[in-house]
Amino acid sequence: MPIEQSEREGDRPAGAGGVLVIPVDALVIVPIRNAVLFPGMILPLTISREQAIHAAQQAVKAESPVGILLQRNAEAEAPAGDDLFDVGTVASILRYVTLPDSTHVIVCQGEQRFRVTEYLPAYPFPVARIVRIEEPAESDREIEARLIRLRERALEVLHFMPQISQELIHAVKSISQPGALADLVASITEIKTADRQNVLEAVDLPTRLDVVLDCLLQRLEVLRLSREIDERTKASMDQHQREYLLREQLKSIQKELGEGEAGNALEIEGLRKAIGEAQMPEEVASQANKELKRLERMSDGSAEYSMIRAYLDWLVELPWREPEPDRIEMAEARRILEADHFGLEQVKKRIVEFLAVRKLNPNGHGPILCFVGPPGVGKTSLGQSIARALGRRFVRASLGGVHDEAEIRGHRRTYIGALPGNIIQAIRKAGSRGCVMMLDEVDKLGSGIQGDPSAALLEVLDPEQNDSFRDNYLALPFDLSRMLFITTANVLDNVPGPLRDRMELIELPGYTQEEKLEIARRYLVGRQIEQNGLKAGQIEFSDAALLAIIRDYTREAGVRSLERMIGAVCRRAAVNIAEGTIQRMQVDGSELPGILGPIRFENEVALRTGLAGVATGLAWTPSGGDILFIEASRTAGDGKLILTGQLGEVMKESAQAALTLVKTHARSLGIEVAVFEKCTVHVHVPAGAIPKDGPSAGVAMFIALASLFTDMPVRNDTAMTGEISLRGLVLPVGGIKDKVLAAMRAGIDRVLLPARNRRDLDEVPAAAKERLTFVFLDDVDDAVRGALPEARLKDGQDGSAAGRLRSGFP
Repeated sequence: MPIEQSEREGDRPAGAGGVLVIPVDALVIVPIRNAVLFPGMILPLTISREQAIHAAQQAVKAESPVGILLQRNAEAEAPAGDDLFDVGTVASILRYVTLPDSTHVIVCQGEQRFRVTEYLPAYPFPVARIVRIEEPAESDREIEARLIRLRERALEVLHFMPQISQELIHAVKSISQPGALADLVASITEIKTADRQNVLEAVDLPTRLDVVLDCLLQRLEVLRLSREIDERTKASMDQHQREYLLREQLKSIQKELGEGEAGNALEIEGLRKAIGEAQMPEEVASQANKELKRLERMSDGSAEYSMIRAYLDWLVELPWREPEPDRIEMAEARRILEADHFGLEQVKKRIVEFLAVRKLNPNGHGPILCFVGPPGVGKTSLGQSIARALGRRFVRASLGGVHDEAEIRGHRRTYIGALPGNIIQAIRKAGSRGCVMMLDEVDKLGSGIQGDPSAALLEVLDPEQNDSFRDNYLALPFDLSRMLFITTANVLDNVPGPLRDRMELIELPGYTQEEKLEIARRYLVGRQIEQNGLKAGQIEFSDAALLAIIRDYTREAGVRSLERMIGAVCRRAAVNIAEGTIQRMQVDGSELPGILGPIRFENEVALRTGLAGVATGLAWTPSGGDILFIEASRTAGDGKLILTGQLGEVMKESAQAALTLVKTHARSLGIEVAVFEKCTVHVHVPAGAIPKDGPSAGVAMFIALASLFTDMPVRNDTAMTGEISLRGLVLPVGGIKDKVLAAMRAGIDRVLLPARNRRDLDEVPAAAKERLTFVFLDDVDDAVRGALPEARLKDGQDGSAAGRLRSGFP
């Protein structure tokens, strides 16, 4: 809870700048876990709880000391009075640091012991009245004797500690105050936190010195035992080294007698032969022979033996030889693309151009193709078709969820279990460095403390430098220039600019209903019949059944859900045929509810747009386009605007701009201006569990509000998209192709588009352009005429730029 908010909730006095006023005899308390600060000591403390952070910030603002108290219960997240010890240390904050990972660190210097007398209520963090405890200045022979004994034991403990600083030893020798020495020794010695707290609470000098001496004696005993164990372990290691030398001598004797390990020699000879046959470059062959010589001199029981052996296995199994030239026949390439994919004419045209260039210039550096589109539209299968057309092997490397740079470049051999990166592993799997490699889901790459994998891909996908790609595991150059890389992505927003710049983007649109029907006929039905163990003729789908599945059970840009539904029908047929109840199944559509359940998608447009205040918008999602309903309602109120449906900031601003435009156009729409001050307007976008954002719903929001206040329902066959400005202009938006296809899938007949998006219709399939009627909008007046058929704009009385010109005033 922020300090400013807590001040409003209580009646505490506040100073300038939001600093709370703390009584003179009170301290801000910072609770800590597993640490004790002593007077005169400097201790860095990491604080993460909101309560402790606010307390420290309050002390820094007020330039006042804080009270450092140890928690009795380390698990308590908001410790209160009973959760804290009564005795702590008054400390001044020397430095307050916020690290890049939002961790807060305070460097405190202890000043004096204190005791809590009572906790003050109504503060957002612990504040307590305290009594400062003065350090006793008494001294007698018993205290001096304890001081001498404490110094001797402390120096003995420091002797066991490795790399101890001479300054610390000098400090122990030179401190003459018994209490200060006890505090110093307790803070630098590894003792339990509870024992440190006991030392802090021991105000009486003899008692404090005795407590520290007891802790030192226990620690000293542990250190002595630890040293004895270390000496015994060292003796055991010496014995192992002696046995190792004896074994090596025995191996030499056996070799002289002809009794050497024949199996190991055969293994080395096999590796030497494999290195010679691998056709490695000179640098790689030299490194491989060097590692082989090291392997010969090692015992097969050595830990490094297996590491070098695995490294050599990777070197000899990688395809170093020059790949075979491509066998590209343009007629065959066209046949493969047409056989594997229906539709996607523009995409297939670009792929044919790409293959033609590869045929005429085999050694040229062609572009890196990136297929961008919603799931299930055939991105991966297009890569497989390209590999078939080139006569190359196809390998796929999934990048979804990869957040470690080592997944691309590999791990260094110094790490246990090190492996090459995904690129080298995929090449080894393909067996050729001239394969077609698909880097799937490049937009799902992550990044973290292990590095940025997308940055590592820059070298992989750059034809100017990937001829000497260095994997960290191999530590040798590997030529990737002969490989053909293809990437896929659903959205480009998450792909970094430098990586996107290295790729040529080819967008794959969603399929129309007719295209899905043809794809189901040609590919999906036959594939599912085979996968479910059926034979040709045992099940037959009519066109009406396939259209019903497409229309009533799937609503997607691709065909994955469609194939799953066809598979479900095939499984039902397989059950009936296996039980002997039927011999053949004819699917004509009437059986679908009994197999797939009730209809999942219905035409909601007529239902939802039957009332005034409801408009149908078009939205773009990573899975393709979709329809979006904007619902507006009004109640008696004071002119407020309520927005619901998990709307983003941009979408909220669009709703505010739409309401302002409706007010501006009130006279032209025949709306009483006073009505806006007497009602509360509520705009809701259904599917509230899904976050939504973007400016393209501006036109739909304006039409929904105009419909609400004019009490005229929006045409139920019309959907719209476009951004609006306060001048009443309709601005262009993106994703027109996907939005138009979504409108067609939802049964929309008319689509209102920004006039400046007219050129984007070139990318829309011909079937969609034939079925739909497009109305182009220059301003919101055009939207009113296109969506509200009963509206009659009063010429020259609206607030748009055109209306002002018609009225004759600027």
